[in-house]
Amino acid sequence: MKTLKLIVAAIVLFATSTAQAQVSVNVNIGTPPAWGPSGYSNIDYYFIPDVQSYYDIRNSQFIYYGNGKWVRSRYLPRQYRNYDLYNGYKVVLNDYHGRTPYVHYKSHKAKYYKGYKGKPQKTIGYRNNDKRDYKYNDKKAQKHNSGNKNSNNGKGNKKH
Repeated sequence: MKTLKLIVAAIVLFATSTAQAQVSVNVNIGTPPAWGPSGYSNIDYYFIPDVQSYYDIRNSQFIYYGNGKWVRSRYLPRQYRNYDLYNGYKVVLNDYHGRTPYVHYKSHKAKYYKGYKGKPQKTIGYRNNDKRDYKYNDKKAQKHNSGNKNSNNGKGNKKH
């Protein structure tokens, strides 16, 4: 009888100590991707004009029209798999919070056509943890190299 009481007491102690333990789960639902434009909060979707697709931030999915219906996928359609999301323009849809942004597709497609560029954007993160600003460095390199193709960095090929 005494051992039974000890076993019950041990179970009660174990149960109460386990009940007080906290379980911490860190799930990044709704975290914008590193290639997303910085400076925005409380948004659910981007529209990507160059690929005529949406990106659902909460579900980390692209939404595009394919095979006669709207498709949700972790990846862009095959023909855009090599599209550079870091340098491509993203339209922030800060006025829509439903589940089907494509109900406004005709309007978005007309207003944000392929090749559309609005205000300059800076991405949230860096590609492969490379902290260079690609647009800035590309422009800087182009400016530096323009007109100096055979200049040997400004030293020239003068013979004395």
